[in-house]
Amino acid sequence: MAAMPDAGVVAMVMAWADRAGFRVGTGFGLGFLPWAPGTFGSLVGVLLAWWMLGRDRATQLAMAMLFFGVGWWVCEVSSARFGAVDAPQIVADEFLAFPLSVLGLRFARHPGVMMLALVLYRAFDIFKPWPIRELESVPGGLGIMLDDVVAASCVWLVLVSARLLYRTWRNHLLIARSRLER
Repeated sequence: MAAMPDAGVVAMVMAWADRAGFRVGTGFGLGFLPWAPGTFGSLVGVLLAWWMLGRDRATQLAMAMLFFGVGWWVCEVSSARFGAVDAPQIVADEFLAFPLSVLGLRFARHPGVMMLALVLYRAFDIFKPWPIRELESVPGGLGIMLDDVVAASCVWLVLVSARLLYRTWRNHLLIARSRLER
């Protein structure tokens, strides 16, 4: 029969997990920057998104779900540590939600598109239009993550819409030009 782990070992593992979650939650110290910690956290998200976009769509979706789960946990741990719902030092929500902004969008690997996604993401996250603002009332790590997930989803919708408009506009111009050349 297997022996139960010692309570001291369990406590030590739990304390290590709490410290690790807090470190990730604060972006390994980025959250303690005196200005724009969320923006610096989002820059880490750009690196994660770039890396994620090099994978197939199913893998990207699995990674996004993993990022959300990890984010929920580390934001929960970090908010408990700070004693505040969404302390500004918690930046894991920024870097773990940002990759959703470009999920499945190969064209987002263009530096200009990625920069646009970052600017839009920060704008949605800072100004928090409806329904993003309402999600802040959801308690704990889930609420901390949800407003950023919805902000990223809004960016995704803007990018997809802009791409569709660009392609439609370009096709109309090509058709018009071919008619003029006849």
